[in-house]
Amino acid sequence: MAIRILTNDGIDDKGKKLLTEAGFDVDSTKYAQDKLADVINNYDVLTVRSATKVRKELLDVMQRTKLIVRGGVGLDNIDVHYAESKGIAVRNTPRASSQSVAELVFAHLFSIARMLHDANRTMPASGLNQFNDLKKKYANGWELRGKTLGLIGFGNIGRATARTALGLGMHVVAYDLFPTAAEIIIDLPNGESASIIIHPISKEDVLRKSDIISIHSAGDTEVIGADEFSLMKKGSVLINCARGGTVNEAALLQALHSGQVAFAGIDVFEKEPTDNAELLHHPNVSLSPHIGASTLEAQERIGIEVYEIIRQFFPG
Repeated sequence: MAIRILTNDGIDDKGKKLLTEAGFDVDSTKYAQDKLADVINNYDVLTVRSATKVRKELLDVMQRTKLIVRGGVGLDNIDVHYAESKGIAVRNTPRASSQSVAELVFAHLFSIARMLHDANRTMPASGLNQFNDLKKKYANGWELRGKTLGLIGFGNIGRATARTALGLGMHVVAYDLFPTAAEIIIDLPNGESASIIIHPISKEDVLRKSDIISIHSAGDTEVIGADEFSLMKKGSVLINCARGGTVNEAALLQALHSGQVAFAGIDVFEKEPTDNAELLHHPNVSLSPHIGASTLEAQERIGIEVYEIIRQFFPG
């Protein structure tokens, strides 16, 4: 009997094609969270992204399922230890989306540095009759080159972000719970490459030294709150393309109001979809709706990596 796979949050066509050609039975039906328990025992494998939650209640129902694959980095939507205690393996795809998330960090940063996030709101409403006034308003942008980027979390995504920053001529400092020096390779225009070693330092030192903080920690545990904001340079920038909950949104708004934080780029929120109207309408906040890994290239890499994980688990 063919191994049955439920890709409840979808899978890229390339990954699905590879699984089907390898003899797996792939079902891409999207079941609502409260309906999953009724059907889960029809499948040997469950793949999810961030939408589907695999908690104790669902795991207690599972009799047939032997493997859960999270297409992405974080595993905070899966009760991993409980699943493994029941003999259900849990895997993820930690490298597939690193470049996409790193590039979104810089999409927010470039937008903030040249105030594009605000110009794109203001210009359609103001019309051309205020063009010269707007030109003056947005004439005080700044360059990223020479600025210090501080990374909170220095895994695959943090290192991809560091590589882009170094290529732009920025300085990089990093903190990680498990500090390990990393060699960052930068491709040069002449076809050669340069190597820079980054040694992680303390979280407090990263906060004090950085012009810009970008969060790349795993899980949704709060890592930036009122105490951390007080350590940051006045007028600094915060980017969060990691997980909602890593930044205390009330403390962020207070820091924005006081000028301790000048701008923020936010892709993830404490509650999704967010109902934090003050954050959504703040003129110094650049917004995106949790799209860090949502590029065509990342989705294809995730699909291929999901296939490789399942193929290795069921060698056939």
